Amino acid sequence: MNTKFLSALTATAAATALFGATAPAQAASFGTGGISFEKDTPITFTFVETHGAFQSNLAIYKVNNSIPSLVKTLFTEIKPSDNGAANEFKGSLGNAVLGPGKVAFTFVANTIYTLGLASKGSGSVFSTSALNGGGSQQAVFGGLSLFNALNQETTNTFQAAAQNTNGLGALFNGGALISFDDGGNARDKDFQDFTVTAEAVPEPMTMTGLALGLGGLVAARRRRASKTAS
Repeated sequence: MNTKFLSALTATAAATALFGATAPAQAASFGTGGISFEKDTPITFTFVETHGAFQSNLAIYKVNNSIPSLVKTLFTEIKPSDNGAANEFKGSLGNAVLGPGKVAFTFVANTIYTLGLASKGSGSVFSTSALNGGGSQQAVFGGLSLFNALNQETTNTFQAAAQNTNGLGALFNGGALISFDDGGNARDKDFQDFTVTAEAVPEPMTMTGLALGLGGLVAARRRRASKTAS
């Protein structure tokens, strides 16, 4: 196989893979305004940690006429924290939360979803602000660097974190971080009570696309060979 043909084949495969991993159109939403996609979108959620004094669970809800209904529970705390108030009521995987720590879910196209955090003693809050009383923002969405900012433990950092309301770009580019304020402590908006990451699962490069690319390259090579021979 000559070098030019191999290079063209590699480029075709790369282009096909890139097309398969392309994010949904702008009508998609993944933030405090709601969760929805224009095509079925598989996403992997990974538990990070909790810092709330309440025992909570995080779940996916379908929203119909502003009414959320439970679809799938992602992570459940078996106790409020690892060791009481230690480390700001920190809860970690294998201690406060059991299970694999990763859960996959496919969001169905043109369906509205939200994430909901239900906590014993402080009720439920949702990642979609409009579903909370008074339209209160109870979650933040952003890039993975947001986690380091939330652990700065300063009021200014918490207030600045509230500006992070859209995780759509990060979702398809390394992963998005989602962190909740559970509504306890008079809704102090510390946005670190329950933290997870979410990453879109890239679509596999289809054999059909690769075959089409190969067919075109082979045909072009034959045409060039025919012209050379004549």
